[in-house]
Order: sequence, then structure tokens, then C-alpha cells
Amino acid sequence: MPIMTTAESTYRSRAPWWFNIAGHLLEPWVRIRRDPAEPAGLLQGDAPVCYVIERDGFSDALILDRACREAGLPSPMQPLLHTRRKRSVFALARRDGWIFGRNRQRSPSEPLGQLIRSLEGFPERDIQIVPVSIYVGRAPSRESGWFSVLFAENWVVVGRFRRMLALLLNGRDTVVHFSAPVSLRSVMDEAGDIRPERFARKMARVLRTHFRRIRAAVIGPDLSHRRTVVDAVLNSEPVRAAITTTAAKEGISYAKAWERAYKMVMEIAADYSHPVVRSASFLLRNFWNKLYDGITMHHFDKARAAAPGYEVVYVPTHRSHADYLLMSYQLHASGVVVPHIAAGVNLNLPLIGPILRRGGAFFLRRSFKGNALYPVVFNEYMAQLIDRGVPMEYFIEGGRSRTGRLLAPRAGLLAMTVRAFLRAPRRPVLFQPVYIGYEKLMEGKSYIGELSGKPKEKESLIGLIRGLSVLRQRYGHVALNFGEPIELTPLLDAAAPDWRETTADPDAKPEWLNSVTNELAEKIQVNINRAADVNPINLLALALLATPKHAMAENDLLAQIELMKALLEELPYSDRVTLTPLDPPAIVAYGEQMGWITRVRHPLGDVLTVESEQAVLLSYFRNNVLHLTAAAAWVACCFLNNRRMSRASILRLGRIIYPFIQGELFLPWDSEGFGVQLQATVDFFVRRGLLEATGEGRVLERGPGQDDAAYQLKAIARSLIQAFERYYIAIAALVKNGPHTITAAELENVCTLTAQRLSLLSEPSAPEFFDKALFRGFIQKLRENRVVWTDEDGKLDYDAVLEDMVRDARVILAREMRHSILKITGKDSEKEALRAAEAEPAPAPTESTNTSEELHERHVKFEHHEHEHVSENQDKD
Repeated sequence: MPIMTTAESTYRSRAPWWFNIAGHLLEPWVRIRRDPAEPAGLLQGDAPVCYVIERDGFSDALILDRACREAGLPSPMQPLLHTRRKRSVFALARRDGWIFGRNRQRSPSEPLGQLIRSLEGFPERDIQIVPVSIYVGRAPSRESGWFSVLFAENWVVVGRFRRMLALLLNGRDTVVHFSAPVSLRSVMDEAGDIRPERFARKMARVLRTHFRRIRAAVIGPDLSHRRTVVDAVLNSEPVRAAITTTAAKEGISYAKAWERAYKMVMEIAADYSHPVVRSASFLLRNFWNKLYDGITMHHFDKARAAAPGYEVVYVPTHRSHADYLLMSYQLHASGVVVPHIAAGVNLNLPLIGPILRRGGAFFLRRSFKGNALYPVVFNEYMAQLIDRGVPMEYFIEGGRSRTGRLLAPRAGLLAMTVRAFLRAPRRPVLFQPVYIGYEKLMEGKSYIGELSGKPKEKESLIGLIRGLSVLRQRYGHVALNFGEPIELTPLLDAAAPDWRETTADPDAKPEWLNSVTNELAEKIQVNINRAADVNPINLLALALLATPKHAMAENDLLAQIELMKALLEELPYSDRVTLTPLDPPAIVAYGEQMGWITRVRHPLGDVLTVESEQAVLLSYFRNNVLHLTAAAAWVACCFLNNRRMSRASILRLGRIIYPFIQGELFLPWDSEGFGVQLQATVDFFVRRGLLEATGEGRVLERGPGQDDAAYQLKAIARSLIQAFERYYIAIAALVKNGPHTITAAELENVCTLTAQRLSLLSEPSAPEFFDKALFRGFIQKLRENRVVWTDEDGKLDYDAVLEDMVRDARVILAREMRHSILKITGKDSEKEALRAAEAEPAPAPTESTNTSEELHERHVKFEHHEHEHVSENQDKD
């Protein structure tokens, strides 16, 4: 037994002797985790402290007393100064009787009334009321038995016998949550002239609401049985109306249509089970230990602090099937309720589906088309979850990213969430972006196959069993970075200040709904990227994939990694980006250990290289963090084929190209902000000696091609050069074919075929180089900026600025690459595209209020003497 300090001895002497003995007996069975760890910092001034606990209980008093003693807080067992209370603690509810007693609400006039009366007539006095929540059996990160799951903390008010069993089985998993103190004097002053009895009742209601909110955040909402939710969905007015419509339209009875709706909602609905979730955490703990070397969460404390009082919707990246398991496990292990997760119905497999369903998964079909009843049922189920305060999680990318980039968001679930909130805006909605970063993916090889044209393998139980072989490998570390949360209400206020008055109709679809949903989706993706984690594999990928043979001398590799780390540290992308603490030699050693890179011994110096298949896989991890170096890559690209260039040219061309880079990489700046970032990047390169500023800083110059600085600039540039090559392919193909000659779908196919052929003729490229989705996104961005539009026949027309952009490409792209692209694109490629697009309809034209005047004006203002000055220095290295 540990030796008791003088302070602890003094503290204990304030409690009765029998209370101290009981505390000694309980101590071996209870291990307390305080939240926050140092609650003494919450107290304000030297006003007396009175603790409030949710439920009366001898064990709760013992636990509170010990937690306060260990944290250095005032004792709850001492008399409360300036009052008649013998203890500095009271409970909102107590049990009558010792054996078969029932819980009842304690009269507010008893404890709170005493406190209020003690302050009347003494304006200088104050009392700090500190709400304390006590949970026994909530921390699943510690070892405990399976039987203890049955006695974990929940919403049921348990008796003394069950509480005793919970302490014996789960006492070592006890959480004591201290909330910020409330100044009773300040609350009384704000309330004004109000009777003490009425004021006490109001305070009691506020405290009960507070405790319910904290309990919901820690152990989850008070969920009814699945049947209750199903009944609520089927009895809702929109679903009943849809059932009636379906019955009339198909000529079937209402009962038969109702049965169809019932089967749909049973297919969708989760069957959340606390024991199953708790039990799964035991299995997953060992599973993760076999697969990963560690799972780290960053900025989680900020996310947890923002959650109480909100309907939280987690919106993480989707890169692996492990995403939702990792999220659920880490949230549960950290004392936060596991969210309900939207999963594709393809995962509702035998054996696996029921387990996922009891872990909080609800299933949705890939397409809602062709069935008028299903979307109504699904919408209503989502509305019921939001109305009940159930936290949710879904992936707005729709599917897993095969390239490592964030995919263009699909706003279907977002729109359902927004509409459900508009129907019953009782609890504000908070979207929590989460970046999930891996060092190796279980699905890596299948992703590469799919990008190369192989069909996606359908999920099945047999396929899952076959895939268990991946468990023999190690996958490094995983990082979960919580980004800046996004509140829905401010977005609605900005879009439609009167939205509260115009959305009572559940079927209403306001004109501004689409714009709000699209803005929300964009913000989520931007905030995910602002919370990126840069691990050693990301840095190795950025450096080694920038060379033609994916190999670098060891000294060059170390210097390049050091440069990239310095860039990310000196010009931070955001305050939520995290960077590996390893130094360059340790990063190289780690890459060798993980099997990503191979060392080739040589008398003149070792060479680090990446094998061809590994290089394609490694491109995934380069793409994870490509957005962090976008500004640096643009500046470096300007010096790929030029020795010198004016600072003004870099900024002007950067602002012209920025809308397209921003749309592809979800960058956070506006045009002016990107210009500021470019200025800071240029200054960084000058400080590092990669560029030299002359002419009072107006002209920038790099060293000759064989110089180390030029080599480092080229390595940075090549991380983004393929994006510019893709842009040039699209623009050149459109201009060469001419206006009114090709549809958007045909142009996509021309671009894809051209990129594939270039990939065969030149150095190996990452598979996303010919990813049709990226070409589609670029063409869409051209439409949004009204540089390109669709004519009456569905053919593409374009602004004259597009031809100028083709000429401007000589600043960035090498002459050989431009000529290769122009040679491949043209009328012959259009014929191939026509055949490839026969089964693929052209997308509908997109309306946009933007015009091309701004782009055109900025381009026209580009001084021609600068073009001449640039062209003199092209292609000389």
C-alpha cells in the first residue's frame, strides 16, 4: 500500500472514520481516470466549491472523494462555508430505502434552495457549483473480462447490488468527468428578481439537461429498441403517403405496399448493441496489434470539447475498409459514443452484416433510382436518427479512393442530413472532418488493378475469407487527425436568414438547398485536407517518385527530405497538419524497414530505389499529401524549362491556373490568398538558395541544370507536373478539334486515351494520370468558369482565352511533351473517342452564373514583353 502524504492525511480527516474505512476497502477495486486530467485548473478564484453528482450513492461519494483528493481539489466531505450544509456535495436524484428503494428526483428546494438563501443579503459571497459525472465500466482500452460487458455503464438506473457488481468487475475502468464550474452569484444576478424556489427549480432543470448531454456524449444516446425506430419510420407522414402512392400506382393493396416498406426499413436499420460494441473492442484491440504498429489521434480533445449539445456527423476520408472500424474503435476507446455508420448494402454479408449492424452500421443501396418508395423510407430513417441525437458517420466521397486523392464529393447523404435538420431543428448539427493516414494499405494491389482497367471485385464472404492472408503483413502506423468542425446553422443563416420560417414542410426543397449542400461538401473536403498527417512514407514518395527511375543517391534523398520538412514547418498549411518527428536518416531507415525502398550498395555512394510495382503503390501516399506542396510545386514548375522568370509572371499565371488546382486538390485559399502563399514560397526558396532574386526582387533566377538547387527544384515540380500535363491534354484536344465538334463525354475519352498512350511512350506514370474522373473534374471546372460551355447540339464551345492558355503552356511544359500531346490529339483521336463513348451519354450542361471575363481580363493584362523574356530562356537546359 502506498505511503499517505501529509496533504492526503489532512484531506481524509475531513470525512467520518467509517467513510475512510470504506474508501480503503474500495480502493483496490477502483482505478480512476479523470477528465480533464487536471481539473483543478477549472476552478475560478477562492469561492467555496459545491459538487453536484447525477445520482445519489455511497459508492459515487467514495469515488468522488478519492478523485478530488488525487486531483488536489477541495474535499466534498467537508462542510460548505457560509451554509448549514455538512457536506460540499449533493445529488439531483436519490433512492428511498436500502434494498427495494426507488429513485426519485430530489426536491430542488432542499440543496439548491439552501445555497441560494446563503447568498441572499451577502453580495460579496459566491459558490462554485461543479457538476461531476461518474461512469463505472466505460473505458474499454483497459483489460477486463467478457462478463464485465454486461455491467458496463448505460442509461439504466441500477440498484445497489448491480452497482456493487459493476464496481467489482469494472471498477478499474472508472471515469470521473469534471465540468467547468458555474458561479451561482453570476447566475442569480442574471436571473434578476425571481423567487428562490422558482430559481432553484430552473437550476435543477439546467443541471439535469447538462448531465444528460454529458452522458450522451460519453456512452451514447438513450436508444430504444430497433423496433421502436422502425415503427416511427413507418408511422411517419411522408412514409405513409409514399406507401399510399405506391399502392395506387402499382395497383396493390396498402398492406402489401406497407410490407414492402417494412422490409426496406429492416434492411436499412441498425440494431445498435452496447454489449456487442464493447465485445468487439476486445477483438479489435488484438486485431490492430497484429496489423499496425500504433494508432494515433491528433486534435481529438478539440473535437470532443466541441461535441456536447450537437448532433455530430463524422465525415472521414475513405481509403480502406478499415476506416470505419478504426474510427469506431478509437472513439469508443477514448470515451466517446460510437456513431451509426452508413455502409453500402454490399457489406451486408452473411455473418458479417449482423455484426456490423449491431455495431451501428445502417445499410443503403448504391442507387435510389427506379424505386420511389425506397428514398422516402431512407430519408425518414436518417431524420429519425438526427431527431434522436444519434451521432452518425458517412463518407461523402461515395467510395474508397483508388488514387490517394480526395474524390469529388457526392452530396446525397449531406442533403438528407440538411433536410432532416430543417424538418426538426431541435439540436444543431456539427460536421466533424477526419483525415485518416496510412503507411501501407491492405487493398493497395487491388486498387492498382482497378485503375488499370480490371473490374472491381464484388464483396463476398468467400472473398473476405480469401483476403485474410493480408493479416500476415504489418502495415505501419495509422493517424486519425480531427479537422476543424463545421456548424450547419451559420451556413444556413448566410444562405437564407429566414430558413427557420420556410422549411416546415417535410417535402420542401428550397432553391438555396443545393448551393448550401455543395458549399458544405466543399468545406468538409477542404478541412479534411487541412488536417493531413505527413508520415515518413509520404515524404519518401514525394522525393523518390520525382525522378525518372525512382532512384536517388542517399545524400540527395536526405537533402530532399530535409527540404520538404523545412518547407512544411516554415510555411505551415494549417495548424492541424501534423508532421513526422523523424529526421531524414531515420525516415530512410524506416522506409527500408517497411519494404518500400531498396538500398543498392555502391563504392561511390549508396542509391535508394523503388521497384516498379512498389512505385505505383507508393504514388498513393504521395497523392495523400500532394495538396500540401501545391504552391511550392507551382513555383518550381515555372523553372523547369526556364532559368529566370519575373515574380509578377509567377503570380499572374498562378492565379489563372489556381481555380483548376483548387478544384482538384481542395485547397483552402481564394485567388488572393494563393498569391500570398506563392510570395511566401518564393521567399522560402530564396532563403534556402534554390532561387536568386535580382532587380530588387522582381526577377528570380535558378542555377544551371546540373546544380543541386536546380535538382531539388525539379524534384518538387514533378509532384504536380502531371496535373498540368493533364490540363494541357484537355485544352489542346479541345482546341485542336475546334468548337462545336466534340461532346464532353467524347473529350473525356480523347483525354483518357491520350494520357494512356503517353504513359506507354514515356516514363512510367502513376495510374491517376489517365484517370477519367480527373479529366471530368477539370472539364467541369472549365464549365463553371464559363471558359467552356455546351451548345444546342450538346457540342463544346469555348472562349478565346482557351487558345491563349494553350500557348501559355510553353512556360511550364517541355517542348517534347507539348509536341507529343499535340501529335496524339486530333481528329483521329476523336473517332476513337466516339467509339468509346457510344455507351456513355454526355453529361447534362451545367448552369453557372460565373463568366470568363475575369479570367480573360487577367490573361490579356499579361505583358507580352514578359512572354518574350520567358521564351528566351526556355528549353536551354
